[in-house]
Amino acid sequence: MLHLYKNKENNWKWYQLESADEKEIARIIDENEECKTWIENIKNDDTNTLTIDTAQNDRPFVEGSLIFDQHTINREEHDMFHFYITEKTLLTVDLDFSKLKNTEIEKVIGQMAYSRNAIEAFFIIIGAIVNNYLDKIDEFEIKLNELIWEIQKRNNIDTLDKIYERRHELLVCRNLMNPVKEILYGMQEGFGTDILEYPQVRQRVMKIERCLALLQDYQQEIDTLLKVEEVVSGHRGNSIMKTLTVLTTLFTPISAWSALWGMNFKNMPELSWRYGYIAALGLIVVNTILLYIYLYRKGWTGDILKGNKKKSLFK
Repeated sequence: MLHLYKNKENNWKWYQLESADEKEIARIIDENEECKTWIENIKNDDTNTLTIDTAQNDRPFVEGSLIFDQHTINREEHDMFHFYITEKTLLTVDLDFSKLKNTEIEKVIGQMAYSRNAIEAFFIIIGAIVNNYLDKIDEFEIKLNELIWEIQKRNNIDTLDKIYERRHELLVCRNLMNPVKEILYGMQEGFGTDILEYPQVRQRVMKIERCLALLQDYQQEIDTLLKVEEVVSGHRGNSIMKTLTVLTTLFTPISAWSALWGMNFKNMPELSWRYGYIAALGLIVVNTILLYIYLYRKGWTGDILKGNKKKSLFK
């Protein structure tokens, strides 16, 4: 279905199309022959693309495709739209505002009605998309804050899984924002940096920069959490190996004496001693105690025989 919005005051048009509207698309091509190649290419586009043409200085254009929503688990589950922009014409194909949560369509279109040209109107659409990303970032912030405090209480494989889940969510969001950033630079390349003087453009640019800054900050927090997890896991792994080594060493006397008295030689006088059993036990105990004292004085036992303290990642 074709939706056509005309701004008579500033003399620009917005064609909102769906890829299934072949008849309407054919009619638009007849009216705008310069976008014929773009219309043909979008049938095969399933990823982010951007093309800037400034060969004709009197009528430059920017065209491309943008994935504006992506499922965090299923790669194939995403929503995208295609766009073609000149100063006086804006064409969008498969732009579905209903996919953007908490987006007031009438408000967005109302803001576009006051745009001085199609460029400014397109930035209002980009602003609505970035608003959706900011809402997701707010949800992500809550999850990340819970995770930060959860690490203090417990540290196990489930916590590590959650860290990597949050990291994946962040990477998906950054992957959505990078094409938006490219569009921002592409629009300046195609139409000049003067577009940054438009109030609607300037406001959306600040929104994009805010979103990118938040993603950068959260990326650093996630990296910090991973480093903490690696340090704690490494420390605990070393403690386990150290504990096993010390316990193995402490059981060396009983193993050695047991191996000695387990031999089947005929002439072993201590086997016939009246108090040989008690003497053997005493010898093993004394050897074990002396060995422990030696390890303790060398500082090799550390705190492995101490109980774990609550609210501590290391003790």
